[in-house]
Amino acid sequence: MMPNRAVFLDLSPLDQGDLDLAPLRSAFDELVCHDLSTPEQIVERLRGAQVAVVNKVALDAQTLAACPELKLILVSATGVNNIDLQAARERGIAVSNCQAYGTPTVAQHTLMLLLALATRLPDYQAAVARGRWQESGQFCLLDFPIVELDGKTLGLLGHGELGSAVAKLAEALGMRVLVGNLPGRPKRPDRLDLDELLPQVDALTLHCPLTEQTRNLIGARELQLMKPTAFLINAARGGLVDEQALADALRRGHLGGAATDVLTSEPPRDDNPLLAPDLPRLIVTPHSAWGSREARQRIVAQLAENATAFFAGSPLRQVN
Repeated sequence: MMPNRAVFLDLSPLDQGDLDLAPLRSAFDELVCHDLSTPEQIVERLRGAQVAVVNKVALDAQTLAACPELKLILVSATGVNNIDLQAARERGIAVSNCQAYGTPTVAQHTLMLLLALATRLPDYQAAVARGRWQESGQFCLLDFPIVELDGKTLGLLGHGELGSAVAKLAEALGMRVLVGNLPGRPKRPDRLDLDELLPQVDALTLHCPLTEQTRNLIGARELQLMKPTAFLINAARGGLVDEQALADALRRGHLGGAATDVLTSEPPRDDNPLLAPDLPRLIVTPHSAWGSREARQRIVAQLAENATAFFAGSPLRQVN
């Protein structure tokens, strides 16, 4: 049975005008899209809708109670922390998310950050912009030490689909890959506890979810266990790293560099310690690791699949 009406409450984080929304539109009799929606606009916009499509818009218990016709919530992301899942379950509202849509893109971004740190790309770009190469007395400028990744050790925290993809790319560069045990999960004999893993790695990349067990997974103690030349890369969730501890470690020269695509609060506040202008060897990208056109188009396809499967009686990617 075809649903009558669906409303996409915050399309703009997904679509920059470069996506084909036809697969999603074909899943409904009517699809109404809004670039963004304020909390005050949600209930009115969902009036008469059987399906809500959201990215980061919050749907709490009070909102769901005010939308009695709602049958399905489609989340155009993997995380569903913006949905009151218990309230949805109590009201018989199904929730489906999107999964593994950005694996090649995020793995590529993670490797880019690692290569940029190893080759000191931002420092060399800045030096050329300042005229340092032009003033050099020789053909090259080698002011910043470059690290060859071949033969170095990469540590992974999180070895699911994304971590495995990063491991494959790292191994193609000649790196040795070690995997760590995660707090809150059963220990595996083929993986190392943090205290054993961290002193061995030349680079550490994070690919695990943010839970109460993994919050501040990498703090001052863990950073101190790492080599002073090691790189830290986080393209997972901001809360995995103690941001003040990382800023302090970079300032005192402990770590070869760090890169993050995520911060604890997004968009970030000006007082975030990782946005201080004096931090050396830090790269911050604006939660853009997932955002290739190909990855975003896969989200559109999965949203359409989830809607069609639900109304056909065979739900896909349902999380409640």
